[in-house]
Amino acid sequence: MASSTQASLLLQKQLRDLMKHPVEGFSAGLVDDSNVFEWSVTIIGPQDTLYEGGYFNAIMTFPLDYPNNPPTVRFKSEMWHPNVYPDGKVCISILHPPGDDPNGYELASERWSPVHTVESIILSIISMLSSPNDESPANVEAAKEWRENWDQFRKKVGRSVRRSQEML
Repeated sequence: MASSTQASLLLQKQLRDLMKHPVEGFSAGLVDDSNVFEWSVTIIGPQDTLYEGGYFNAIMTFPLDYPNNPPTVRFKSEMWHPNVYPDGKVCISILHPPGDDPNGYELASERWSPVHTVESIILSIISMLSSPNDESPANVEAAKEWRENWDQFRKKVGRSVRRSQEML
């Protein structure tokens, strides 16, 4: 119980900080004011990327022992990207549980650390949009297309950007 209270207080503080000092490139708030463990996030497609002009909605769900373990982030908007599973779940190193990687792909230092904040997580996701890691893909089809059929990849991303704009 104590850890969920600490997690709740920390998340409330991070929400207040983001409200006082918004960060360019995204907005974040609670899905429901009664649950500080579930956030709604809108990421604006970064300039000079295929995602530019898009408004991508995601849900960030925090564990009760946050910040000891990472949240999950799942895009609700259509997202075609090598590091996003077909169901929308984001796969980047900092969102993987702390410690050694059982598969040996990542160093422990690349994985979750309690120093991450909502802001640093979302900025990492924005960076992921700019620079996919196709060496360790969550969406193998998207990674293959990224490497082998750039025009088709670009068209699919463009379609998802247009759809995200229509949802506004």
